[in-house]
Amino acid sequence: MPFVTVGKENSGNIEIYYEDQGQGKPVILIHGWPLSGASWEKQVPVLVEAGYRVITYDRRGFGKSSQPLTGYDYDTLAADLNALIVKLDLREVALFGFSMGGGEVARYVGKYGSERINKAGFISAVTPFLLKTADNPEGVDKSLFDGFQKSCREDRFAFIAGFLQLFYNVKQLKGTLISDDAVHASFNVAAAASPKATHDCIASWLTDFREDLKQFDIPTLVIHGLADQTAPFEATGERVPEFVKNAKLIAIEGAPHGLTWTHAERFNRELLSFLGE
Repeated sequence: MPFVTVGKENSGNIEIYYEDQGQGKPVILIHGWPLSGASWEKQVPVLVEAGYRVITYDRRGFGKSSQPLTGYDYDTLAADLNALIVKLDLREVALFGFSMGGGEVARYVGKYGSERINKAGFISAVTPFLLKTADNPEGVDKSLFDGFQKSCREDRFAFIAGFLQLFYNVKQLKGTLISDDAVHASFNVAAAASPKATHDCIASWLTDFREDLKQFDIPTLVIHGLADQTAPFEATGERVPEFVKNAKLIAIEGAPHGLTWTHAERFNRELLSFLGE
C-alpha cells in the first residue's frame, strides 16, 4: 500500500496512506471527520472516467494512516498534505476538502500558497470560522463543541452513532437518499479511528481560517447543503465568498452535511462542471 512518511513518534514512523488512480490533471479529495478517504467512493470512479488523476488520502489518526497521539491541529494537517503533494510532485492540482477537510484546503493555501494549486473547493466545510466570538457573531457557541468532546470521552461509539444520524439527516432521508447500511458502513470506519484523533479534531474545527481565505487567488467552488445540521450553511458555506474573491457558491436545497453520498449525482455534476471551466 502507498504511504508517505510525515514524521516519527517514538520508535515508529507516522505514515499517511493514500490512493492514486487514473491519468490526467490531478484532483486531491480530502475527507471529513470521522471518516476516511474511502468516503469518496461515489466521486472517484466518475472523476477517473472523466479523465482525471484522483488522489485520496486518510488524515492522520483515521483510516489506514498512522494513529499518533499528536498533530491534530491544522498547521500539522496542512504539512501532511504538503508532504503528499511534494512526494508525488503534483502541479496544477484541483484541491477539494469536505467538512473538516475544508480546513486543510484553507490552511494549505494560506501557508504554502497556490503555486501547485490551480483550483480549490469547499464542500460542507467548516470554513471560514465556526466559533462564535465578538468579531464573529455568526459562529456557534463553544459549549456545543465542549459537549461533543465530553460525549466522545464518555462513550465514543454512542456519540459517533448519534452524530451520523445528523450527518446524513437520516430521520428525513432514510429509505430515499440514505440507507441504514450506508450509515453502518460509515460507523465502522469511524469506530476504527484513533480515539485521540476523534476527540482532538473536534477542537480543531474552531480554527479561524479567515486570513487564509483572503489569500486565495484561484477559482474556488463552495458547495453546501441548505439542510446541513452539522456545519450550518449560514455559519459556513454562505460566508466563504465574503473572504474568497469570486468564489462560486452552490447551495443545494434539502441536502444534509453528507451530501457527497446522499446527493452524489448533483454534486458530481457540479464538480465536473467546475473542473471543466
